[in-house]
Amino acid sequence: MESKPATRAKNKYNAKAYDRIALQVYKGERDKLRAHAEARGESLNGFINRAIRETLERDNARNED
Repeated sequence: MESKPATRAKNKYNAKAYDRIALQVYKGERDKLRAHAEARGESLNGFINRAIRETLERDNARNED
């Protein structure tokens, strides 16, 4: 179990290093998304970030045509 100072240090780092986005999905979708991510060796957060990056790249490539 982590100590309170370690938890505080991680929370402080996360607040400085990351922005948070709340995401809502329909009931049951979270489990489907998590299963999809885990089947590919990713966390749910990693999968969502990859999906966003790939969509941005694809959309930007379309705009260059």
